Amino acid sequence: MRITIISPIPSLSGGFKVIVIYAQRLARMGHTVHFVFPPGRTTALRHKMKSWLRGNGWPNDSLLPQSHLDGSNIDYNVLDRLRPVTDDDVPDADVVIATWWQTAEWVANLAPQKGAKVHFIQHYEIFDGPRHDYFYGSHDKIVDSPLVARVKAVWRLPLYKITISKWLVDLAAREYGIKKTWLIHNSVDTDQFYAPPRGRQGRPTVGLLYSAAKWKGVDVSLSAIELASKRIPGLRVISFGAEPIVDYLPLPTGAIFHYRPEQNSIRNLYASCDVWLCGSYSEGFHLPPLEAMACRCPVVSTSVGGPMDIVESGYNGYLVPTGDAQALADRLVDVLNLDDTAWRAMSDAALATATRYTWDDAAKLMERALGEIITLSQNYSHHSVAR
Repeated sequence: MRITIISPIPSLSGGFKVIVIYAQRLARMGHTVHFVFPPGRTTALRHKMKSWLRGNGWPNDSLLPQSHLDGSNIDYNVLDRLRPVTDDDVPDADVVIATWWQTAEWVANLAPQKGAKVHFIQHYEIFDGPRHDYFYGSHDKIVDSPLVARVKAVWRLPLYKITISKWLVDLAAREYGIKKTWLIHNSVDTDQFYAPPRGRQGRPTVGLLYSAAKWKGVDVSLSAIELASKRIPGLRVISFGAEPIVDYLPLPTGAIFHYRPEQNSIRNLYASCDVWLCGSYSEGFHLPPLEAMACRCPVVSTSVGGPMDIVESGYNGYLVPTGDAQALADRLVDVLNLDDTAWRAMSDAALATATRYTWDDAAKLMERALGEIITLSQNYSHHSVAR
């Protein structure tokens, strides 16, 4: 197959990591894969001046920001500026894949010879895309804005849908009447994320991904940690993230934070924790809990995409309702108070969950789904011509 992937600006996000993983594996399977994406954003002159005056030097604009694409050897085309992708930017192919709501708008306008049109959905992007006001934790109370309306309109476009978690499949059917959505769960790279058998840490330790994005629920996680620390003396916190700590969302005193750690060092962070915490209000899938499981770390999470598909309460961790800091704290305490034998059993269960389904399995499912979509698209075209 000739496959074109239309992506947003490359980044260190989990969603972009998934896209790159599929591109690499499909290429290894003999398919031709080509990326098209906009360039990195340039820094405004006034911000460059401020940086220079503060003694931080003159920032360099980068056409390609640091991302999971680095070192991947994937063929790509960078647009000349931030603008929609057009036919002139895209080679003729068998299938063309949009990977974000705005790229789906672009793909919908491409000519038929650019390939069967697919929307690879990794989240309900009314949360992490356009900026708007809404009540966190309830999809029913989202306040629409013009941009949110565009996101919802994208779901109604006549593009074939592939997604990564059951809640997104259910959402597509319930809210948009989509009868056929291909479900392909994410996996984890066990060559990158692994750990030897171990017992509990000498000092009780909880880990979490840091992000200031509200829907990531770090405020809820930190409230849960504060509650749990009153019952677990000396509780240690380890965190990492792709953005610096912000003043309005500080980590607890004494917490250890790693800013943009080397990818191959992240497994050591997971392996140094007794429990991995996720307090998100919404996720498409969310890779860190599964990566933590691959490093033998039980997970306590809110019921969001990803954890809902992999966490079994009492077996490899616990699930609680979104926004419930007290429930998160209670389950953290449950895991941290396990004796060593019981904790090792939960640790082993976490590993078993992470290793039962591989990225190679996922890539084969993706290959099959794309093949089916190409056939469906060709049959539809033939029927349309016949009419």
